[in-house]
Amino acid sequence: MSISEPFIRRPVGTTLLTIGLTLAGMVAFRQLPISALPQVDYPTIVVSTTFPGASAQTMAASVTAPLERQFGQIPSLSLMTSVSSATSSQITLQFTLDRSIDAAQQDVQAAINAASSVLPANLPAPPTYSKSNPADVPILTLSITSDTLPPPGSTTTRTASWPRRSARCPGWAW
Repeated sequence: MSISEPFIRRPVGTTLLTIGLTLAGMVAFRQLPISALPQVDYPTIVVSTTFPGASAQTMAASVTAPLERQFGQIPSLSLMTSVSSATSSQITLQFTLDRSIDAAQQDVQAAINAASSVLPANLPAPPTYSKSNPADVPILTLSITSDTLPPPGSTTTRTASWPRRSARCPGWAW
């Protein structure tokens, strides 16, 4: 006796079983949660360097490039992007999901220490790094200027009145 023999002998029962399983599958499928953007925390570290008076080309050649060479040797590094501008450089390092962010931080610190010998001697401070979550990037950044208030006055106005007003909006973070 084969496994298909009872289904061949009883076609009505087979048809009802098929319809029942199909309906159960359709009901279960409709109850599956759908997430357009699943919450995934990629282990990401941002390395920033400032060099007052340096041009973007100088930053790219003498600061960003040596750091990138060292960071490229870190295991489990999946993505590295950098932006060099006048007086500053920012390198974003994204690691694979199975990589611990704390272990990655230790590797980044070791790479910065290894690159310090080839960085410019007159660099005012060593590169700094911080953990980052790409999912927490703001979608809107506002800049405030005033023709009547000096910058400290506009900052006081911003910090005093905006948090109260914006707290009424759902999903707003200050």
